[in-house]
Amino acid sequence: MMPVMRSLIPVLLLALTTSACVAPSRDNRPPERTKVERKPVRATEPELKQCLADLGKMQSRYTLLPNQDFGGGCSQRSNIQLLAASVPVSNVKAVKCGVARNLALWVQTSVQPAARELFNSPVVRIESMGGYACRNVVGNAAASGNRSEHATGNAIDIAGFVLANGRRITLESGWRGKGDERDFLRSIRSSACKRFQTVLSPDYNAAHYNHLHFDMGRGPYCR
Repeated sequence: MMPVMRSLIPVLLLALTTSACVAPSRDNRPPERTKVERKPVRATEPELKQCLADLGKMQSRYTLLPNQDFGGGCSQRSNIQLLAASVPVSNVKAVKCGVARNLALWVQTSVQPAARELFNSPVVRIESMGGYACRNVVGNAAASGNRSEHATGNAIDIAGFVLANGRRITLESGWRGKGDERDFLRSIRSSACKRFQTVLSPDYNAAHYNHLHFDMGRGPYCR
């Protein structure tokens, strides 16, 4: 090998090593993510403000949801995600504030007194089958083509109750179950008719075998 070439080899190797250590150009880096400030939804209508204030007084917990129109008669206006209505409530991702307020009143004035009287133990959790659902009426052939009150969050379905002593009472097993459970469920069904426009129980039809349906739509109707 020629002397000149031998002298160039170390220089070339140094250049290659140095280039491998150089950081890539900033222009080739992925763009930095911009932080988006998420502002809380605020109630503006006086009626909704009052409803939320009433819920707060009854030690209820919720998250106010933005108004949305999904088309086809389905919408969420003045809806909240309900976490507690005096006591914790499961599975209510969206429901109208007015329904939640009446639910909390019903729990305080009817459910808890009945539970203490019949079971000597208060209710510590309510098991729900949900509020808002974009669907038609079910179980009623005459109204099967109509949107349910659930389609606007104007209804809620209650499936069961958990007591402080650990006992669990459900509509499915308790409606025709033990005597004290039957008495409890029928008592709170009757009292709910004073709070909601429509109350449907397992006595109404087979579609309601496992829950109480409450809504603030047309009525009054209690079955």
